[in-house]
Amino acid sequence: MSQLLIDHITDFLDYAEIGKNQSPKTIENYQHYLNRFIEFAGNIDPADIKLELVNKYRVHLNRLTDKHGNRLGKKTQFYHLIALRAFLKYLIKLDVKTLAPEKIEIGKLPGRSVEALDDEELQRFFKTVDNSNVQGKRDMAILETLYSTGLRVSELANLTRDQVNLERREFMVRGKGRKPRIVFLSEEAAERIQSYLMTRADNWPYLFINYRPGKTADEVSGTGRKLSTVSIQSLVRKYAQKAGIVKKVTPHVLRHSFATNLLIHGADIRAVQELLGHSSITTTQIYTHLTNDRLREVHKKFHR
Repeated sequence: MSQLLIDHITDFLDYAEIGKNQSPKTIENYQHYLNRFIEFAGNIDPADIKLELVNKYRVHLNRLTDKHGNRLGKKTQFYHLIALRAFLKYLIKLDVKTLAPEKIEIGKLPGRSVEALDDEELQRFFKTVDNSNVQGKRDMAILETLYSTGLRVSELANLTRDQVNLERREFMVRGKGRKPRIVFLSEEAAERIQSYLMTRADNWPYLFINYRPGKTADEVSGTGRKLSTVSIQSLVRKYAQKAGIVKKVTPHVLRHSFATNLLIHGADIRAVQELLGHSSITTTQIYTHLTNDRLREVHKKFHR
């Protein structure tokens, strides 16, 4: 008896993890998107996946709403289809009879919007942190590190004290797909981390740890747990709101700001690609429209 979809999907997720060395987040997304296809089509035989069924599924995704009545964004719909095509490609590789993945036409993804902070916003942002207590020193070190390195929030949350070389101001991280890359700290970021670490008397390995609430600066003691990505996102949002920045500011916006700043000041796009850990130069090119806008303003201001 041939395997049905659920069994094949389980094998596909194992393959993505071991064979393709893809990140846990990618695998989680694959599972979510493919489970939604099963909810629509049922636990059918792969041979029963026809183009007509996929087209009906596309209509279903386009009409799908959440509990608030909001429809799926076009980009999210495309990601469902991309996951399905990856799964079908895996089945074809195993000589399992199913729909040829290239028959699913996805088209061009909607243009990705990139938000970044300008110099004035960055100054206001950093000035909002009270650096007189332990949490403030930690938060300042986090913000400076995010902006100085362009780290993803998950990469920052996983940093350990042994990993970060403050003397050389550089260290290695493993990003998406466990791909290693070297990142560099600014002098300011290294000083902020050093200032924060001098307040700690614990032996906890993580660079940025959680603190028990309701403690004064003298009484504060770490829980030993690393800060979660949600906690880091919350503190970034808190300081942005405190600074009166209207934009939605996230750790990824600081990553965008890092990349944009480098390009505006003449960095080679290939170098920026390496610093960000992008597998494809196409991903890095999303920043070029921001730098073009800046160049346009410079031209308008100074060219007569």
